[in-house]
Amino acid sequence: MPCLVRADGHHGVMIQVVLIGVAVWGMTAGVALAHAAEQGFVLLLPTDVYIVSGVAAVALTVLVLALVPDRLAHRVFYPLGLWRAGRIPLAHVTSCLSALILVGLVLSGIYGSRDPLINPLPLAVWTVWWVGMVTVQGLIWDHWRWTNPWTGPAALMAVLTGGRAPLRYRVALGHAPGIVGFLAFCGFLLADPAPSDPARLARIVGGYWLVMLGGLVLFGPRWLLRAEAVTMLMRLYGRMAMLGRYRGRLALGLPGWQIARGPRLSRGLGLFALLLLGGGSFDGLNETFWWLARLGVNPLEFPGRSAVITPTLAGLLAANAALLAVFALCTWGGVRIAGGGAPLNTALRAFAPAILPIALGYHIAHYLVSFLVDGQYVLALLSDPLGRGWDILGLGAHSVSTGFLNTAAMVKVIWLTQAGAVVIGHVIAILLAHVLALRLYGHSRRAVLSQLPLAAFMVAYTCFGLWLLASPRGI
Repeated sequence: MPCLVRADGHHGVMIQVVLIGVAVWGMTAGVALAHAAEQGFVLLLPTDVYIVSGVAAVALTVLVLALVPDRLAHRVFYPLGLWRAGRIPLAHVTSCLSALILVGLVLSGIYGSRDPLINPLPLAVWTVWWVGMVTVQGLIWDHWRWTNPWTGPAALMAVLTGGRAPLRYRVALGHAPGIVGFLAFCGFLLADPAPSDPARLARIVGGYWLVMLGGLVLFGPRWLLRAEAVTMLMRLYGRMAMLGRYRGRLALGLPGWQIARGPRLSRGLGLFALLLLGGGSFDGLNETFWWLARLGVNPLEFPGRSAVITPTLAGLLAANAALLAVFALCTWGGVRIAGGGAPLNTALRAFAPAILPIALGYHIAHYLVSFLVDGQYVLALLSDPLGRGWDILGLGAHSVSTGFLNTAAMVKVIWLTQAGAVVIGHVIAILLAHVLALRLYGHSRRAVLSQLPLAAFMVAYTCFGLWLLASPRGI
């Protein structure tokens, strides 16, 4: 098998293979189904021990990196070349198919069942896309090149009309429209009274698709890259994937190798990366007894989402603002400790991608339980898409079950998988931040010094993320 590293990179390759294996193992659970009782069993587990162990693992990574030679640190993110990959000219075709599927889902949301566990639109949006496709995008490969539902229709319209984009996207806008769109998405997900109502979701999804398609036709590809929040999200997570292109070959590497080997993010995309973590973290905090107590709500008598819309939106904005402020402060402190050498804006752009492994790890951990439950509804729908009693997938007398999560042993497997995703995400973030610091400063001592405040932040965030998983929830 051809390899993209020289023989003297043998140790780096070996470490990389081991880390990939640990990552896959740590994020893989056995067969399990979720249930509300799961959190009750979690409260019976020795979560304090697991939290301390996870934090210690991240802190140990920081200490080890201070002693690792620069060459070895770089080689951790060297990809392994698999085979030469040619261009696949079918992306527009598959994009048009994705658009047709999306239109069908929107129509089913409008005219189909009002039950979100039967109607395919909520299952497709919240389970297949938001949990499944986002995870595959960030962990395995960049499928958005083929599943993007805008590029194909826009290309087809351009061919039919024979025209180019009539308007020019204003450079001064930067990524602001996409950032606002992502915050609006988070607000809808967390604060809307009925985000899974099929008809309501259909109007939002269908309207958003049409508006973004119109923007793409009017302003060209730059609109999609700077104003369309979903594409921005998927492209950022695509840089985390283990599979990617490198020097004309399909390559495999540790999650984040494409960030370590690729260009620096723009300021807008760096901000977007931080918001991915902020939105995901508040999604977990929003459900805890601690947060509900701040709102004066009895978690055992939750009045419904409509009663807490305003504080939820305010909390979302405050959480993101706090995260941005702390990250900027840590980066500024690192620059000062390292004796300068890089403007703060440059350092922020350089280190913001290191947040992506943490955001992805927490995304996987936070939605694992719901995916295991709602994924069964997806399988049932795929096996009988028209409700005619079919059994296309051969599931037999299949019924959605959550019963065996009433055992502490199975809950322990799920919780440890979630905790493993969080810890591994932070470990990869520490490794990636160190490599990015070496690329920025070019000197091991200054790179290590610049990372001290940011490393402390990541260690503290490990504790926070594991605490979120272990905390009792009231929603």
